[in-house]
Amino acid sequence: MRTIKIALVGAGMFGGDVHLRTYADLQRSGIAPWMGRLGLDDHARACADVEFELVAVATRSEASALRAQQTYHELTGATLKPYHGETPWLDILGDFEDLDVLAIATPDNLHAAPMLAALERGVHTIAEKPMTLNMPEADAIIELARQKDLMVGLDMHKRYDPDHLKIFTELIHEMGHPLYGRAVLEEPLEVSTKTFKWATQSDPFSYVGVHWTDLFIAYLKTKPVSVFAVGQKHKLVNEYGIDAYDAVQVSVIFDNQMHVMFFNTWITPSDFEGPVNQESEMVATRGKVESDSQYRGLRYYIEGQGSRTSNTHFTRDVLRPDGSKAYVGYGKDSLIACLQVVVRKKFLGADLVDLRGTYPDAEEGRLSVAIIHAAREVRERNFVYTQEGKGAPVTAHLGEEGIALLDPYAGNTSLYDRKI
Repeated sequence: MRTIKIALVGAGMFGGDVHLRTYADLQRSGIAPWMGRLGLDDHARACADVEFELVAVATRSEASALRAQQTYHELTGATLKPYHGETPWLDILGDFEDLDVLAIATPDNLHAAPMLAALERGVHTIAEKPMTLNMPEADAIIELARQKDLMVGLDMHKRYDPDHLKIFTELIHEMGHPLYGRAVLEEPLEVSTKTFKWATQSDPFSYVGVHWTDLFIAYLKTKPVSVFAVGQKHKLVNEYGIDAYDAVQVSVIFDNQMHVMFFNTWITPSDFEGPVNQESEMVATRGKVESDSQYRGLRYYIEGQGSRTSNTHFTRDVLRPDGSKAYVGYGKDSLIACLQVVVRKKFLGADLVDLRGTYPDAEEGRLSVAIIHAAREVRERNFVYTQEGKGAPVTAHLGEEGIALLDPYAGNTSLYDRKI
């Protein structure tokens, strides 16, 4: 029997929902039913008999690990092994020598350690975005994966949004040369104050702006050359005692001369009608496209609950005849895209080089990390200078020599000295 064994580290908002339910569907019916959504249906028959097994889940606390174990048992009838602690992935890697994939849904700042540990032991990895928050970690991961001939896949699910597929695989070819764009993703206040305990270790752009940077990088084959960033601290500091940014705005110029502004917050009030607010626009030499990916056309109200909108493209339940629910949507598509690579490499003899372009890979993810890393340093300096009444003059240049900070007050310095 051909089997792919998976372990999951992190069972919070995404790990405990999107990852867990995706692996439950794979354990029930394999990967073939989902490959057509990716345009990979030609390979479905060859992969149809491959079994999937989620063997372990790891979280920081014992209670959350047991909760995830129970949820998975209810979904599949299978019993996976729970782990908990500060570095539970090390126990998993020690206990399961035949593990194929370690899926990582830990906080933004805690991706590198489990990824590197898995790669060192010959295990493929799938990580939530962003891959890391800094370039040294990103390059260490990429180099180790190359040495070991292993896949590093990323959950960049916005690539698979049907609206984005229409924009970036069809419309852009008719619109001429892209000139400028705008991308907005605003997360609820609950995320920064309750759901995540690590808001001070990240920021709203690093957390979700990376989805948008990935779209432009992956589909337009562009590289960033200049970054400007500013951020604001008011609500989280003054009302919740959390020293984190309410909002961050990042301006990126790419090597095709396209300029894109990214707007991100995580303080949207709970009575906003949608789970998040998200939209984008792009102007080109022969056209313009706008996408409101928060309001998809489904709007409703219920007495006492106010008006609501739903994004049924992200994930939705599809009722099976036995009463159980399949999980469908672009929210799981990037996980499937990564796992089909593991299947085709392990059982069909495919080479990782030949599979590039069929999944969100680390090389593309590295460019988003470069933007995140540069934006964070630029934003921090500009925040200090703004507080001192000196304006926001700092930018970053990204290129052959790495990342250079251009600061008229402190002088120009090298932030990272490897080619971007």
